[in-house]
This record gives sequence, C-alpha cells and structure tokens, in this order.
Amino acid sequence: MSEQVATSDITDPNTHWCRVVMDRETRKLMSGIDYPNMSALEISGAAWKDFGFKDYTVAVYPEFDVSKHVAYKPGGGQFDVVIAEQVMEHVPTPWVAVTGMRASLTDGGYLLITVPFFIRVHGHPNDYTRWTESGLRNMLEWAGFKPENIQTGSWGNRACVNANFKGSVWRGEPYDPASHSLENEPDVPLMVWVLAQK
Repeated sequence: MSEQVATSDITDPNTHWCRVVMDRETRKLMSGIDYPNMSALEISGAAWKDFGFKDYTVAVYPEFDVSKHVAYKPGGGQFDVVIAEQVMEHVPTPWVAVTGMRASLTDGGYLLITVPFFIRVHGHPNDYTRWTESGLRNMLEWAGFKPENIQTGSWGNRACVNANFKGSVWRGEPYDPASHSLENEPDVPLMVWVLAQK
C-alpha cells in the first residue's frame, strides 16, 4: 500500500478529528494482510470501498441485520474480510452479531471492528453500547476467536472529547492539523478497534 493511501485520512478535508488516528491505524493493520487477493464485506458503510480488495460487497441495514443474518458472497461462499466500522454500538445484541460475522468468514479470514468509547450518544436508529479494548477482546474470544489472533487499539484525548460533546466534531468539523492534537491519552479513548483472524 502506498504512503499516500496510508495517510489519506489526514489529508482528506472531510475527515472527522475523532477518526483520524483510527483510520490511519486500521488501514495500517489491514495493509499487513494480503488484502488485494481478498473478498471483503463492509456492513452498513462504504469507507473501505476503494481500499483495493479483490472484490467488495456492502450489506446495509435493515435489509441485512448483522444480529440476525450471516452474510455470504454474491453467488455463495464466505468472505475473507468482514468490516463493521462504527456499527456495533447500534446493535442491541452485539455478541450475537460477532458470532454471525465470524460465521461469514473463511477459515483464516479477518474481522475488523471499530467502535466509539467516549463519544456522545447518536441513535441511528438506536445507540446501545460503548467498548474498551478489553471489552472487544472479551467479546471476540467469547465468539470463538483465539486470543493470540486478536489485535486491539484505541485513541483519544480530552480536547477531542470536549469538541465532540460540544458538538463541533459531531457536526462534521474536519480535522485541522494546526489546531487539533493527535496526542493520545490512553485513559481517554474516543475510538477503539480490533482486528481478529478466524
């Protein structure tokens, strides 16, 4: 993957401040696998559409309910990668959803989940949960992922938390490197992510 793609989250004028580090780090994780030869499913989003997967499918709620359905490729078969970016907080039974996403994966396939932790409530249509790294790890282990195949990360700082609760990030204020710090305060995570291999 080229450096330009790896840092496009920072230079994209539409990137939210609270997502810059998460975007960079998850793309770095995904770049460490053989993604150009993989089929990907993204659940209720299209952020990864142009990443460079061999083939790419989107499943959108309510036609596809991640807590009720197992996804299969058009024409049949499982996916090499399943991505649920900023989805799990809106799922009433996330442990059920993770079990279904694992079932949608080929053996050796990857599940990428990103979630908020310290961010304001946003119902689309509902907002149920918040996650820490250990909480995501626990749920994925419960669903059958081996501990050694799970990588987690998180990022946040008080300034970005305050901006989110005041509404500036919520309204879509883009990241401004001149005024928005990317310093990480580990005890104030805004965003949390996990990449797990089946």
